[in-house]
Amino acid sequence: MKPTSTRRSRRSFLRWMAGSALVVGAGWPVVAGASEGREPQRKPIPSSGERIPVIGMGTWITFNVPEDPEALAVRTRILDTFIRRGGGMIDSSPMYGRAEAVVGHGLRELGHPEGAFAATKVWTRSTATGREQHAKSRELWGVDTLDLQQVHNLQNWEAHLETLRERRTAGELRYIGVTTSHGRRHDELERILRREDLDFVQLTYNILDREAEQRLLPMARERGVAVIANRPFRRKALINQFEGHPLPDWAAEIECANWPQFLLKFIVSHPDVTCAIPATSVVAHMEENMGALYGPLPDADMRSRMVAYVGDL
Repeated sequence: MKPTSTRRSRRSFLRWMAGSALVVGAGWPVVAGASEGREPQRKPIPSSGERIPVIGMGTWITFNVPEDPEALAVRTRILDTFIRRGGGMIDSSPMYGRAEAVVGHGLRELGHPEGAFAATKVWTRSTATGREQHAKSRELWGVDTLDLQQVHNLQNWEAHLETLRERRTAGELRYIGVTTSHGRRHDELERILRREDLDFVQLTYNILDREAEQRLLPMARERGVAVIANRPFRRKALINQFEGHPLPDWAAEIECANWPQFLLKFIVSHPDVTCAIPATSVVAHMEENMGALYGPLPDADMRSRMVAYVGDL
């Protein structure tokens, strides 16, 4: 992005953070030694070979906050934690209210840190408005070049892809893609994957929503398209569903200390998934999520055990 200028519930994790954090950098708390000297898990973007961290972050709802100093400061801390812990892709959209403006505010406060990967969308039925959204997104993020721009939920996708290709040629963005969510429009998405030259596709994939394994993930691999997994926790539903149960003892083999890490490592260990984009409005939850960026990922046998374990809960 090129700038212009041990199992714990989330509640107990917050209590643990209060006793275990230290003050560094900008004076915000981080877990001591959580990733010191360790390399984050990265995967390549097939169209370029560029490797990006497997844990990104979403901004739907969580970054749609008013022009309030306290709310903005919290989101800036979340961004700072994400980047310092090795994160890359920040995913947003014009659909998300003020989220792009809030991301841009945080990036400016942090001096547009190296490693931030600006991923946003076009969300409109109007081709002309799509061009306006592209220009507005660059302004809001405070960048000359967006790293990725996607057609949100396939709205007017043929015309918008043409616009995005033009803007890519002009140097205003690097990668293009399309998105779906909630398991919708898979047939249409498969047809688009077959016929269009894309860098990225975004879809819903998590330990319970695995329909994409049947056709879309193999198709993305065949076509050389990177995959972003959205709704990794079904918002908070999967955390709420599972956190009252213990993690299996063998979760320690892949360095999972909590359910968010367990769920995220399942997603990004799929060989055809490039990254997942959990969203949060809590700094401690970001710390928790970013733990999934380090340590071993489950192999095929362990992935099967993970599915079976949650299926019995």
